[in-house]
Amino acid sequence: MQSAEESNLDVIPVGSLGIIALNSCKNLGDKINAYIVQWRNEREKTKYNIPQLEGYTKDNYLIRTLVPRFGSGEGKGIIFDSVRGDDLYLLVDVCNYSITYSMFGQENCMSPDDHFLDLKRIISAIGGKARRITVIMPFLYESRQHKRSNRESLDCALALQELVHMGVDNIITFDAHDPRVQNAIPLHGFETIQPVYQFIKGLFKAAPDFPLTSDKLMIISPDEGATSRAIYMANVLGVDMGMFYKRRDYTRIVNGRNPIVAHEFLGADVTGKDVVIIDDMISSGDSVLDVASELKQRNAGRIFICSTFGLFTNGLDKFDEAYENGLFHALLTTNLVYQTPELLSKPYYTGCDMSKFLALIIDTLNHDGSMSSLLNPMDRINHFLAGRKGEAE
Repeated sequence: MQSAEESNLDVIPVGSLGIIALNSCKNLGDKINAYIVQWRNEREKTKYNIPQLEGYTKDNYLIRTLVPRFGSGEGKGIIFDSVRGDDLYLLVDVCNYSITYSMFGQENCMSPDDHFLDLKRIISAIGGKARRITVIMPFLYESRQHKRSNRESLDCALALQELVHMGVDNIITFDAHDPRVQNAIPLHGFETIQPVYQFIKGLFKAAPDFPLTSDKLMIISPDEGATSRAIYMANVLGVDMGMFYKRRDYTRIVNGRNPIVAHEFLGADVTGKDVVIIDDMISSGDSVLDVASELKQRNAGRIFICSTFGLFTNGLDKFDEAYENGLFHALLTTNLVYQTPELLSKPYYTGCDMSKFLALIIDTLNHDGSMSSLLNPMDRINHFLAGRKGEAE
């Protein structure tokens, strides 16, 4: 019997596949392209010998683009290959600060605003000639400013509306800070995906003896906003979960937010249990390390920190110190945002590669297939866990 993913591939593609990996996502785009090239060359080619599928198998699906800049810092988007009638997938990492440009002789790191504007430049260069445009933006632009408090801007909602007004049909992101922001574009495609399956695989990579029983393992949410992630992972693994909530000083604003006064814990006893702290992002790292410290004071065992996006805006020194002091056992993040060579070299770091999963998403959507099995990875997780339990026996 065919799986849902295999049956999706029997459908004629929406259009000729084209992948545009902006400079911020070049490495990730190369990996995704390699997977799709391999898969399509390995498939039964005889059933694809129809005119509508001419060019189905290629050596490269990447569309050549460039966003050059003038000395004033202004730029323009250029596309070098034909995209007429193509089903296009644009990849952008708005957090990639490693890319620089010259402005009036000064070297500047690209900000999220610069990356978002480059994305709009390329969409503008497409000029409405593509059959369909899907933007894959792993870290959703301005997603931390997703709701309005008092009189302030509503940046994420505005950005989503800008994209759909420019002709974008679908937006795919990962672990959106608040998925309700999709209400800004209710008539267009918006998917937010959690990399729980990849984290579970990564945890066993970081610790081959990772436990799977409720008496030895607990999932922890570092704040009330991440509770749904922790509940999902705890249910998948069949273990208990707990959560911290932040007491803030609402009389002050420091670095754009109200400072945290204390972390309060709600949950069962963690004594002697391995603990997984799961969150959507690590920014400065202060919060997650405070939570780890609180758990150690409660006599928790090994602490694993899982975060979809590792931004590390204040560097890695505090993580080095915390690891040396035995505060945590392993740190896991994905390659959906830029990873520094320094991070990749750390002994406590385990990366979760998302390129194969993204390639599967693109391949499925190009065939206009259902993403249900991709959005709900329970079958994959159960199959993987069954294999691990079998090895243990």
